[in-house]
Amino acid sequence: SNEAVAELWTPAHQGEAPSTDGPLLLLVEDNGLTIKMMREYLQTQGFQVQVAYNGQEALDMLELSRPALILMDIQMPVMDGLEAITHIRNNAVFRNVPIIALTALAMDGDSERCLAAGANSYLSKPVLLKELLALIRHYLNSNQ
Repeated sequence: SNEAVAELWTPAHQGEAPSTDGPLLLLVEDNGLTIKMMREYLQTQGFQVQVAYNGQEALDMLELSRPALILMDIQMPVMDGLEAITHIRNNAVFRNVPIIALTALAMDGDSERCLAAGANSYLSKPVLLKELLALIRHYLNSNQ
């Protein structure tokens, strides 16, 4: 059941985590500090956050859970974000799950590559949390 999966990802410090019945987000990111900052912020905004440390782990997690939205870092070991997005988009179940790509390389062509792979949107790092939140809410509202 999805409850069992969500349970594993609830932070130990229950005091800070508000509800755990908010929309589930999958954060795919390999930087521990970024994970901590984004996860804690998004939890205070009422989201559940699952973390995968690379694209392959994200694909494995998608076998078990159905996130409402995916936050995908592009530069990662094992399988990068572009490859992971392509795999996700090839799976009928996840064809319509919004994906926001996150990248530190704000190079020319980067946003085009992310969007061509199937991301809905693109933010360059360092990510502004308020901007990220607005984008997440935009996609979750338009997806219902």
